[in-house]
Amino acid sequence: MEQRKITTERLILRPFTLTDAPDVQRLAGEPEIADTVLNIPHPYKDGMAEEWIATHEPNFRDGKLANFAITTKDTGDLIGAIGLVINKQFNHAEMGYWIGRPFWNGGFCTEAARAIIAYAFDDLQLHKVHAHYMIRNPASGRVMEKIGMVREGLLREHVLKDGVYEDIVCYGIVRNE
Repeated sequence: MEQRKITTERLILRPFTLTDAPDVQRLAGEPEIADTVLNIPHPYKDGMAEEWIATHEPNFRDGKLANFAITTKDTGDLIGAIGLVINKQFNHAEMGYWIGRPFWNGGFCTEAARAIIAYAFDDLQLHKVHAHYMIRNPASGRVMEKIGMVREGLLREHVLKDGVYEDIVCYGIVRNE
């Protein structure tokens, strides 16, 4: 099965290509992005984006993840990323995302997340999608609430990011919601 494109009102979510690497490095490399996303390093060094993108297709083929470039429908510009880490054993996935700073507060993340939830339930036939955010990034929590996810709990000092233990807020949505 090949990963398909997903079209929304203003966006096209599509598989990443190696030509996206410079934009990924530029956007994800901003300190404000890395600060509240667990798996984005700072500094974002040359070659890291290419390595990350190269993992997508084989992991999609193996049913482990589905990562999408978030691009604008009108210009095709890359503005962020959204994806699902799939757990077949439990028929659920963890959703993660980031939006480049120049595109914050435009509703793009909510629009992309809504589309990914539909993809998870309709295409992948998953039972649940869950996500989490660092408590000091409430904008991410607002995205989760806007797409119908329910707060499931708080994990105190659950992750270590740049030498600081961070509280994590967990959200989820099941298919029949």
